[in-house]
Amino acid sequence: MTDRATITVTALCLIDYRGRLLLVRKRGTTLFMQPGGKPEPGESPAQAGAREVSEELGLTVAPQDLTLLGTWEGPAANEADTHLVATVFLCPLTAEPRPAAEIEEIDWLPLDGPQHRADLAPLLTGYVIPALLSLRG
Repeated sequence: MTDRATITVTALCLIDYRGRLLLVRKRGTTLFMQPGGKPEPGESPAQAGAREVSEELGLTVAPQDLTLLGTWEGPAANEADTHLVATVFLCPLTAEPRPAAEIEEIDWLPLDGPQHRADLAPLLTGYVIPALLSLRG
């Protein structure tokens, strides 16, 4: 048994026409990650993803338009001694994303080049990027 807290989140992978992955950095943090957040009571992971992408980036996406990439566990990026359980979806990029709510900054990570950056969340480097690269063949 562990004393660490556990948080459950939905994270979204939005890839532009140039093959770049959208990254976000929340206000008051240093690491970039995927947009997303914690589901509200009674909300499915896909419903949470659709809501979060609207709140954080001003994009409209239906839950049924999300494609499950995987569910992974690991250390939370911005919360010390916290275990993260993340359901990650591929999400269509429906318009130009605009930072809103707690999002301080957005950036794009080319998936066809080096992905080694010191400012990336552990979930992203350990699980999401390898899964995305395996889809690309």
